[in-house]
Amino acid sequence: MKASPADQLLLLDVADIDLRLAQAEAARKNPPQAARVQELIGRRTSLGGELAARAGARDDLRLELKRVEADVEVVTARRARDVERLNVAADPKVAQGLESEIESLARRLSTLETTELELMEKLETAEAALAEQQALMEEVTREGQRLSAEAKELVSTSSATIDKLTRDRGAVSGKVPADLLGLYERLRARGQGTALFTRGTCGACNVMLSPNDLQRLRDLPDDEVALCPECGGIMIRTHESGLTRGSGMPRFSESD
Repeated sequence: MKASPADQLLLLDVADIDLRLAQAEAARKNPPQAARVQELIGRRTSLGGELAARAGARDDLRLELKRVEADVEVVTARRARDVERLNVAADPKVAQGLESEIESLARRLSTLETTELELMEKLETAEAALAEQQALMEEVTREGQRLSAEAKELVSTSSATIDKLTRDRGAVSGKVPADLLGLYERLRARGQGTALFTRGTCGACNVMLSPNDLQRLRDLPDDEVALCPECGGIMIRTHESGLTRGSGMPRFSESD
């Protein structure tokens, strides 16, 4: 295919825009924060289950402590009444019965107070464990919110970049001859690139040409589109390609 060197150079601009478009599209569809956000969602679900379990354990201890505290109040009140009755009892048998009951209530009260203290200690531990879990949840939530905000900002920025690059591509590709642009698009659809040819190497696949292939490239006119024999991509030749010119034909400098 024939195409002027200037038109071929335009393909490099189109290829560069396409590369940046692909990068922006990838960032928009799958921002780098997305994987961590998904990980944090799973982490938060796990932490939420443990948080519910710890809250349940705390609530059970609270109920048990209230029950014991109520029993302490009942026993204390009953013991106080028995002491008052004992102070005014005239019948020895009644007094003896009251003394026995007061002793029994004292033992019961001692047991309840011990249980009350144990439950208070357990409740303190449970509340600390719950607070620790809540702190972890809040930390995960904050990180998730921060990353989500960053991802949304990146998606918005990428969308704006895509819009601009799409306009730029239209402007640049409109200057490329239709047949040359069509070749570029067909090769691009097959994953074959377009890049500079420099110092004997195709920039699309980074493969150095063999002596025979290099000789054929030497003999190729400037206005003939060069395709890489290895990857099939378009090789754009410039003054940086390591080719010298003579008799209108590009030549590869042996000293390069």
